[in-house]
Amino acid sequence: MADNPRVKKRAAVLPKIVLEEAYLHPDDARERLLRPDLLAGIAGSAGIGEGFYRAVLERLGEFDEVRLASMNENGIEHAILSLTAPGIQAIADPIEATSQARRQNDFLAEQIARNPDRYSGFAAVALQDPDAAAKELERTVHEFGFKGVLINGYTDTADGRTLYLDDAGLGVFWEAVAGLDVPVYLHPRPPMPSERGIYAGHPELLGATWGFGVETATHLLRIIFSGLLDRHPGVKLLVGHLGEGLPALLWRTQYNFDLNPFDKKIDKTLPEYFADNIWITTSGNFSDQALTSAILAIGADRILFSVDYPYADPALAARWMENTPISINDRRKIAHGNAEQLFGLNASR
Repeated sequence: MADNPRVKKRAAVLPKIVLEEAYLHPDDARERLLRPDLLAGIAGSAGIGEGFYRAVLERLGEFDEVRLASMNENGIEHAILSLTAPGIQAIADPIEATSQARRQNDFLAEQIARNPDRYSGFAAVALQDPDAAAKELERTVHEFGFKGVLINGYTDTADGRTLYLDDAGLGVFWEAVAGLDVPVYLHPRPPMPSERGIYAGHPELLGATWGFGVETATHLLRIIFSGLLDRHPGVKLLVGHLGEGLPALLWRTQYNFDLNPFDKKIDKTLPEYFADNIWITTSGNFSDQALTSAILAIGADRILFSVDYPYADPALAARWMENTPISINDRRKIAHGNAEQLFGLNASR
C-alpha cells in the first residue's frame, strides 16, 4: 500500500522530543565495521543479524547530515543522545570503565556543543566504581548540562559478579542521582548468556524481539522490590519500549507479590511507584494497542515519545505518533509536553 501523502505531511507538524536515541564513538563504530569477527560477535550477543547491525553502525557514529535530516523530516526538534548498549556496563575493569565513561561523555559533550538546540545528553558512568560513577554524573550535569544518566542493564565487574542497580554497594551513586534530581534511564542489555538456559538455540529471542524486555522489566522490579524507591523517594526512572510490558502486568504482579513477598517490604503499590517515580517511552514500540493499554494503566502524563534511533525507523515512529487514536491533548503531552516538563526543554525552535 502506498504511503498516504497527507500522513507524511502531518508527520512534520507536531513537534517531538526523543530520548532513547543511541550513538557510538565514530572510532569504535569504524573498528567494528572493519573487523568482521568483532561485528559478528556483538551482533550475535545482541540477537540481531550482521547485515542489520552493519547498517546501524554506519549511523551510530554520525551526528550531522543523516541524523539531523531524519529529525527534520519527522518533526523531531530535540534528541537526548546516549551511548549504545552494552556501553560501559560491559567493561569489567573499573579503571578502564571509568576512563571510557569520561572519554564518551567528553565526546558527546562536543557533539552537543555543535548543535545545542537539537541535542542533549545522558551520561555514561562506570558503576564498577560507584564513587567514580557518582563523581562523573555530577561532572557531566554541572559542566555539560547533561539531562541524566543512562544505564545499559547489568554491569560486569572485575570479580565476576553481575551488578544490578539494586545492589547495596551503589548507595553513593543513588545519593548523587537524588541530589542532582536527574532521571536514570534503564536501558536494555541482552540477558545473561547460558548454554543450557531458555534462550539456548534461539538467538532470535535474545535482543529486542524478546530478551531485552524481559531482562529490563525484571531489573526494574528488582529496584522497586528492593525498597530503593522508598529510601530515595525522589528518584526518577525512565524505561523504554512502553514500559517493557510491565504496565499490562501491574495488577497480576502486585497481586502475587502481596501473597508471596518473602523478605521484601515496600511502602507503596506498583501503580503508585509508576505514578510517583517512573516514566515510560514509546521507543521501538509503535503500537496503538500497547499505547492505549499504557495510558489506561499509568496515564498519559507518564509517557514520552521516543524512536530508538538508529535501531528503529523515525518515519514509522513519527507517522504513528501523528495518527494513533488518542486525544490531541494526550498526543501533545506524549510527543513533547511531558519531556519539556521533565527535562526543561523547549520543542519549538
